[in-house]
Amino acid sequence: MSDKRTVGYYAAIICTIAFLAASSPSLADEGNNAPPALMPSMAGPLAATSSPHHFTAGPLGYVYVSGALGGLGLTQNPHQSDGLPRTTADIGNAQIFVQNASGPVQFFLQFGDYALPSLGTNYLRAAETTEKTFNFLPQAYLKFSPTDNFSIEAGKLPTLLGAEYTFTYENMNIARGLLWNQENAVNRGIQANYATGPLSFSLSWNDGFYSNRFNWLTSSLAWTVDTRNTLIVTAGGNLGHTGYSSFTTPVAQNNGQIYDLIYTYSDEKLTLTPYLQYTFVPQNAGIGIAHDASTIGAALLAKYALDDQWSLSARAEYIGSNGGASAPNLLYGYDSKAWSLTVTPAFQKGRYFGRAEASYTRADNITPGAAFGSSGNDHGQARFMIETGILF
Repeated sequence: MSDKRTVGYYAAIICTIAFLAASSPSLADEGNNAPPALMPSMAGPLAATSSPHHFTAGPLGYVYVSGALGGLGLTQNPHQSDGLPRTTADIGNAQIFVQNASGPVQFFLQFGDYALPSLGTNYLRAAETTEKTFNFLPQAYLKFSPTDNFSIEAGKLPTLLGAEYTFTYENMNIARGLLWNQENAVNRGIQANYATGPLSFSLSWNDGFYSNRFNWLTSSLAWTVDTRNTLIVTAGGNLGHTGYSSFTTPVAQNNGQIYDLIYTYSDEKLTLTPYLQYTFVPQNAGIGIAHDASTIGAALLAKYALDDQWSLSARAEYIGSNGGASAPNLLYGYDSKAWSLTVTPAFQKGRYFGRAEASYTRADNITPGAAFGSSGNDHGQARFMIETGILF
């Protein structure tokens, strides 16, 4: 994308978001009841506005318009192997969400640009991330909900796997963690959802790591034990094999299986989410996987609300890989291991938010050239990030 085109592109997005945030009517303006549960899902500490903008669309009823606009700043040591400056600033999110979330026929459309920072990997600027991953429409699906406890969705769907969401504003921390790097983020496919009492179940047939080859099956079973405790089991895997690869479709992970056990405790101030992850990539010489490989990881996500505006989030995680020299590289070389620590204080007042983040990632038993720094031989990386913007 040329510089002139990039400037005009972002200017159009930002002006649209600014206009909606400043002038669109909200439900509060008209004295209506609170809207239904809206996408995108958010783990906090950031929260979307409780009065999203809306308009009436005939038989569809209310169509809600909301969005996220924010910038990122980043500095890290050592710097990246791709030559990105040690310190950089970028668009974090310039997104608009349009949806109808009630009635038998619903939809969700997400437009815009986004960065997807994650620990242990090179940072990629938002414009390049959007182009190389899920494009200007990263999530879009139609939902048929004939009853209150059953629905079917089809389109570009958020993954059922893992404990962290895809976009920065959805998560406790700005950057996603090492375990998230093993998971897919957006699937093209179809998904069925069913809920009864404290149990909810989802099953999806999709293209895994955005491969456009529909041979993945993923599922999620959630048990709401009580108002404070939830247990989730997720599982997914490739039922065939896919030799195709791209930026979003690594051959090894896309031909593997992944399992998560996630527990969440939440009260008025404290949220704790410990979880375990296991992945397995079977041998398949036909697509270049000479030996089985696997990872096992554990993480703890925590958030504490200091008051109505300030909060503190933290994450600790460990992941190790196995398989030997002939196995595919799932981390920083065969049989490598890594851990990370992240701390993220955050502030939000109404639509406006700001947060900072300090993290450190350490890799051991690396293959030369596969870790950090310009040569890939550094074992650790410290990173500091800031994010600020509006959610409306």
